[in-house]
Amino acid sequence: MDYIEQNHTLIHHFLEQSAEAYPDKIALIQEDVRATYAEINTKANQIAHWLINQGVQSGDRVVLLLENSLEYVIGYYGALKASAVVAPLSTDLKPDGLNPLLAELEPKAIISSSRFERLLKATDLSIPGLDRIVISKPKLAWDSMGLKALSFEELVTSNSVDFTLNLAPCALRPALCALHLASIIYTSGSTGKPKGVMLSHRNIVSNTHSISQSLQLESRDIQMIVLPFFYVMGKSLLNTNFAVGGTVVLNNKFAYPATVVKQMSEERVTGFSGVPSTYAYLLHRSPLKDYRDKLDSLRYCSQAGGHMSRNVKEDLRKVLPEHTQIYIMYGATEASARLTCLEPERFLDKMESIGKPIPGVTLQIFDNSGNAVSMGKTGEIVASGSNIMQGYWKDKESTKKVLDRHGYHTGDLGYEDEGGYFFVIGRSDNLIKVGGHRINTQEVEDALMETDRIVETVVLGIPDPLLGYRLVALVCTKNGDYDEKETLSHCASRLPKYKMPSEIKLVRTLPKSSSGKIDRNKCLQIATG
Repeated sequence: MDYIEQNHTLIHHFLEQSAEAYPDKIALIQEDVRATYAEINTKANQIAHWLINQGVQSGDRVVLLLENSLEYVIGYYGALKASAVVAPLSTDLKPDGLNPLLAELEPKAIISSSRFERLLKATDLSIPGLDRIVISKPKLAWDSMGLKALSFEELVTSNSVDFTLNLAPCALRPALCALHLASIIYTSGSTGKPKGVMLSHRNIVSNTHSISQSLQLESRDIQMIVLPFFYVMGKSLLNTNFAVGGTVVLNNKFAYPATVVKQMSEERVTGFSGVPSTYAYLLHRSPLKDYRDKLDSLRYCSQAGGHMSRNVKEDLRKVLPEHTQIYIMYGATEASARLTCLEPERFLDKMESIGKPIPGVTLQIFDNSGNAVSMGKTGEIVASGSNIMQGYWKDKESTKKVLDRHGYHTGDLGYEDEGGYFFVIGRSDNLIKVGGHRINTQEVEDALMETDRIVETVVLGIPDPLLGYRLVALVCTKNGDYDEKETLSHCASRLPKYKMPSEIKLVRTLPKSSSGKIDRNKCLQIATG
């Protein structure tokens, strides 16, 4: 690990140096696919040389619209090798969502698959400079679109392209440096218009090293990935494991969590990562408990992507093998992925904490006037470090709102205790005024989860002519085992009357974004429907 890490300055060095150190090692597993580092690196070189030969210049955008796959990994590192800026887009997009993003990005190339051909054909692709796209296993005719569609498979196996495999593509672009823009990753947009987060090579490389160090990753690690690569946490799982020469196992079937747990056992997975809903579903919709003795290789589980209730954490500790370490992490797309980590040794006594800043990150708490507050006082969490984004793509106003001389203003409210551990108590935009009282919905959600009959919940503010807002909770229960009277009674013992939900609605599942986070806008539609 030390040998590889010392030489990383650009993101694609993760792949290149692991291919040099472990050429024949299996780097990626997906169902029947087994790909070595050397194979992936060679094919990424072919993509890079093709892009360069097509006139793609340093800084030009290349859009990836693919599910997690070998093709995605090859396209990702290949575009970076060509000095392009990679823009991964959500696989849940519809034409009305894809059109404005493509217009904003003005990509010079799109790499996709047959699954998204109809979506692309229904999208306005009359973008200056875009005349060719690459499709994995294309099925449709593209001539009528004024575009030439090339087969991904033919491109990475063809000998007709004029390039020399032994010449690294980045050697053709010697001016590329760590400060150059590497990726534009869009926020989920669940509470507004998606914003393109601009991350440099330095942002991602530095954060990758910090995460690898925090999780003590090594070349023998085998990471199960169920989070999509277009989500910053999913891409981080790829980069961290490729940085140390590990193996990634891709599973796109989390809708059937039993298959995920089974594969974790069969592939002797050492690491698993997810967002709160991932673990809620593993606990209550999969045979995780029955596999406890079969997960003898599972070294750790890590969680980020939002607040996870204490009940889920406690249940997870009971169900996972005793030797499996649990890392609670906290981050943001604007931070290249992660900002903090709670070490497993403090999991039980600091369970509500997000931990301490990972190497290279500094956190401070500021009040509304922009002044740092004393220890123990609540304010906004502000992060600084080499992993913090350059800004939002073509959105200077939004950039000014969150970036200043202090760093990145996360919008999360929290405090630091005397031991240097940080705690998040909610988001500033989730504070709801009910009858003159400002309420943090996270506190109400935690009270509901304590009843131990609920898989997940979200509490929303619904406009009310008398109170300003009233609280409505959407609740997903465990196997239909639910007693509203008991739930409200428990909440009443924990919360003052003004924090009590005025209504509880049962749902089979909460709407999620493709990254697994709760989609509050869609939840609001259900709550008001």
